[in-house]
Amino acid sequence: MDVEASVFGDIASEEVIRCVDMHTCGEPARIIYSGFPKLTGSTLLAKREQASKEYDHIRRRIILEPRGHWDMYGAVLVPETELVAAGQADMGVLFMHNAGFSKMCGHATLALGRFLVDAPKSIFPQRNRLRVDAEGSTIQLSIHAPTGILKLTVPMLPNGRSDPSRPVSFVSVPCYASGISVRIPIKPSFRWPELGGRSSINADFSYGGVFYCLIDAQELGFPQGLARVDIEKMKKAASLLKAAVNTNPEMSPYTTIRDASEAEPLYSVLIVDRARRIDEPELSNGHDSEETGLCFFADEQIDRSPTGGGVAARIALAYATGELNATQKRVYHSLLSKANSGSGGLRGSITEIVKPSSKISSSDLRVDNPTVRVLVEGSAFYTGTINILVEKEDNIASSGFAFNQLDSCHIELRQDIA
Repeated sequence: MDVEASVFGDIASEEVIRCVDMHTCGEPARIIYSGFPKLTGSTLLAKREQASKEYDHIRRRIILEPRGHWDMYGAVLVPETELVAAGQADMGVLFMHNAGFSKMCGHATLALGRFLVDAPKSIFPQRNRLRVDAEGSTIQLSIHAPTGILKLTVPMLPNGRSDPSRPVSFVSVPCYASGISVRIPIKPSFRWPELGGRSSINADFSYGGVFYCLIDAQELGFPQGLARVDIEKMKKAASLLKAAVNTNPEMSPYTTIRDASEAEPLYSVLIVDRARRIDEPELSNGHDSEETGLCFFADEQIDRSPTGGGVAARIALAYATGELNATQKRVYHSLLSKANSGSGGLRGSITEIVKPSSKISSSDLRVDNPTVRVLVEGSAFYTGTINILVEKEDNIASSGFAFNQLDSCHIELRQDIA
């Protein structure tokens, strides 16, 4: 019996959007494999721009209530891109969050690796390109993201499906620290109570496919670090810090991609607790140190995972500052994975030094920090499926809504007088 046809009939006003739901370290990844409007741009970036301009209501329908929530995350499969056509990638993808379409997402990339290995050819036309390593029981594939090509390795079971008992990994785009110990002025309009009267703070900037501002919790104004977390207060502080960076032209060099002319908006504020970092000899399990962080991105969205792109950015920063050498591995935890006995952490390590550290010029004392590619490893799991549709008469949920973003709620009471 076709349940969809029996229950829904022809009530949907548009094509049904079909999704598989997964999570990486607790962070949702809603993978849209059918029903998203066809994108006609000649490049993936043009398709992203088209999606943003013409189909943002579809993004909201998929991500926000009543089908999702403020912290939902999604990934739209794009089988046809210029790099797929050139044979350099096997599948394209557009990422989406509560504020729009992102350029990079590490946790969703890990989930996509498993899904694509398991997907049929009707969903994944280029699956015949997948490269099997029989000795290691893994499959290699490449994803074309707006930030560049991500090379994945997915563990495989004897039946050819992905193996959930072993982590997926991807090699990042070139990453680097764009600013170390940067003084950030905080204007009065952007100050938060925990700042304690200070007019500036120090933080680091690093690129992991998008730009991250990394700041120690104590520097942000929370002396107990991440040992005791007040999410709402930290969210407010991170939001104001992000605004202070994005509205200050002096900060633009720290969010400008090398060889690019224009700065990008700061994507994320990642709060770390360096006082609680653990180094050898306390650790085992094949890594040399571990660190916990709390990532706020997009529109005050909280990442449940340690943040895959953030891991790449943090490894690049740790290498630039000398905290890690080229052979060391570090496990990064979110509050969730740390609270869950360490289950769900993401491991990062350098897989290639693309460009070593060097002076920009003899007359300039600034250092051009090293560029590296980072191997990010983590586990992703299936959680369900969802078919998204809209009834013709449904005005509330047709484009989704965010209850926490309602301006006001007016209720008029009329008293009838007999």
